Amino acid sequence: MNLYIAPSFKLTAFSCPHCSAIAHQSWIDVYEYNEYSGNFGAVECIWLSQCENPNCGKRCIWINEKLVYPGLSTAPFPEDDMPSDVKEDFLEAREVVETSPRSAAALLRLALQKLMKHLGQEGKDINKDIGELVKKGLPVKIKLALDSLRVYGNEAVHPGEIDLKDDKETALKLFKLLNIIVHDMITQPKEIEELFYRLPQSKLEGIKNRDNKLS
Repeated sequence: MNLYIAPSFKLTAFSCPHCSAIAHQSWIDVYEYNEYSGNFGAVECIWLSQCENPNCGKRCIWINEKLVYPGLSTAPFPEDDMPSDVKEDFLEAREVVETSPRSAAALLRLALQKLMKHLGQEGKDINKDIGELVKKGLPVKIKLALDSLRVYGNEAVHPGEIDLKDDKETALKLFKLLNIIVHDMITQPKEIEELFYRLPQSKLEGIKNRDNKLS
């Protein structure tokens, strides 16, 4: 899976909002000149973090321990193998999660619904689709991830027992869940299949003959 460490105040390493690489961060105090005392003093509410990636070196501005520049999302990036139509909603959710976690959760639910079609389901009723995948032997951890994303997303669209209005922490975890689902359901099977079919043809024939005898 794509590694991502959300930018956080005074953290020594995180995914740089400028270059996206996980890099060491240097923290720099900001000083101002006091015309009355004639001295420079640190501004307590403003800090800079500087990316130590040799290909970057850019700085971020933090005010009152919050990242204000660049105004990028702290949500993770989508998996490389995420289908393009799903990724489109994922990226839109990244853009709004800082100001509207509930909107982000609703968009991720839409992304999940689109993903279901890529997993061989109808993509009309997510709950039904999950049930069909369970019948086919869906791993428990993926079922939990799917249901969590489904329920939180539904609550964002139709508010009920869960209020996501200001719950950015939960919304950020939903991004991770969708990435986990894509990694387990799309990326891993593709990697296994690619490796398997690189075996010599004679080995593949032997495996096929073995399996035919068992059937």
